[in-house]
Amino acid sequence: MAAPILSYEKLGLVQGSGWLFRDLDLFIGQRDRLALIGRNGAGKTTLLKLIAGTIDSDEGRRTIVPGTKVILLEQDPKVDGFATLRDFALSGDGAPEPHEVESIADQLGIDLDREAATASGGERRRAAIARALAMDPDVLLLDEPTNHLDIHAIEWLEDWLSRFRGAFVAISHDRAFLTNLTKSTLWLDRGKIRRAEVGFGGFEAWTETVYAEEERNAARLDAKLKIEEHWLQRGVTGRRRRNQGRLAKLKEMRAERAAMQGPQGAAALSVAADDSKTKVVIDVKGVTKRFGERAIIRDLNLRVTRGDRLGIVGANGAGKTTLLKLLTGELAPDEGTIRLAKTLDGIVIDQQRKLMAADKTVRDVLTQGGEWIDVLGAKKHVAGYLKEFLFDPSLVDAKIGTLSGGERSRLLLAREFARPSNLLVLDEPTNDLDLETLDLLQEVIADYAGTVLIVSHDRDFLDRTVTVTLGLDGSGTVDVVAGGYADWEAKRKPKFAAKTPVKAVPVAEAPKPRSAKLSYKDQRDYDLLPKRIEELDAAIARDEAALHDANLFTRDPKKFDALMASVASARDEKDAAEMRWLELAEMVEGSG
Repeated sequence: MAAPILSYEKLGLVQGSGWLFRDLDLFIGQRDRLALIGRNGAGKTTLLKLIAGTIDSDEGRRTIVPGTKVILLEQDPKVDGFATLRDFALSGDGAPEPHEVESIADQLGIDLDREAATASGGERRRAAIARALAMDPDVLLLDEPTNHLDIHAIEWLEDWLSRFRGAFVAISHDRAFLTNLTKSTLWLDRGKIRRAEVGFGGFEAWTETVYAEEERNAARLDAKLKIEEHWLQRGVTGRRRRNQGRLAKLKEMRAERAAMQGPQGAAALSVAADDSKTKVVIDVKGVTKRFGERAIIRDLNLRVTRGDRLGIVGANGAGKTTLLKLLTGELAPDEGTIRLAKTLDGIVIDQQRKLMAADKTVRDVLTQGGEWIDVLGAKKHVAGYLKEFLFDPSLVDAKIGTLSGGERSRLLLAREFARPSNLLVLDEPTNDLDLETLDLLQEVIADYAGTVLIVSHDRDFLDRTVTVTLGLDGSGTVDVVAGGYADWEAKRKPKFAAKTPVKAVPVAEAPKPRSAKLSYKDQRDYDLLPKRIEELDAAIARDEAALHDANLFTRDPKKFDALMASVASARDEKDAAEMRWLELAEMVEGSG
């Protein structure tokens, strides 16, 4: 493994009356791709700031190779005091070159002349990304980089990071983003940090082995395993098995919808009128909606039935919110008809998070000051209900103003899901939620008896929850696809592949060699390395798939260790091969 360019030894930080963490050792290599995982409140954002050097630790030594540039992309970019987003993007020590910022901003689709004070969360985030990437960092620290970004921007960022020659550490609730990009994982858990040379795709299997080993050690010591209460209640392995069961059920539901939908691309979902299990709750016929001369939605036919989970996807400005408002009756169509079932009774959790007053308590929000809450007709004690939503019951009298953004969102979910309803509307529900809460939300949606409408850019969340995807491309056409985001992506790729500009030559697909003054060995490496990189990719994927076996560590610990070592070795060899090929490619290009 390459020598680290940045490290911390015996890192410790006091927060409040105690240590947030202590005796942490961590390092970052030259081309590390690290996922930083941990519960809300574990200190992930604080740890990034310590790595960046923007705050000081109470203990420990920070070592960095001279000349290494570390850039932090904060979760909430501070644009106050700047007239325009351009002023913000070009500010600070070591400000980036204007033409570099402009180039990245154009690709992200952001107008830098926008007034900073009126910019949306997505616009501020794009400006911050343009600023960070244009500064040519050696180490890039990313705190929830996909928040408020649409799918196009997320995919662009993934492409850029896949070609990035430095190191990055990412905190994100976006499973697809982490799975696609990361090769190693830092797990901040109960004040300690663990590192595994396995990407986020193998994180769940790895944590299960850690907890299993802790349980065995605790049993040998005849001591109680000290794991947070909710882990003991839910059980990591049990939760994973339940999720697998729900995913299997979801696949069955998608197959049923595909059979009902008929020919590929047909928009109208036919149903039996006398079957109560498939009763139509929203019937859309020939609907068109315009704003000015532009048709946002054109000639849409759709039948939404009881129990459907619909995901609405598309780039910002494509018409997702308009479609959602049409389906819920908030907007009337210009052409066509929309019929909503008279019995439809919905709850809406919108992306603005119109939360409760800061001076109210958790008890006030859930029970108006009482001890019991009516949950779908059944009475539950407020403390017990809080546990179901991963809260410490002692927070029952905490002020709303003291809760984190993720905790407030979780409390809002707890309040709304207690109400009887048969339609659930979620507009960007994954923002500010940690991975545990996302798991919980997926479980609640899977068990929900009514119909669900979801607008989201979180690809993994959609793949785990929806039965039908409504995809908007900005032209007014709405693709109706049985399945999740991946199914819509597979359908749209042939349509847009020819229009997608290629910004860089993929590492695994070498261009035909030009005339270049390469030595025999250089030319041979230039010709053969792409194939070797493909072989290493296949070997890594094969070994990581084997590591996903939750029982492997218990059944065959030697094989588990061998696979982990094999993955780490293959990744090191692949990194070296990629660097070597890129150097040779630059030599070829430089020779003309």
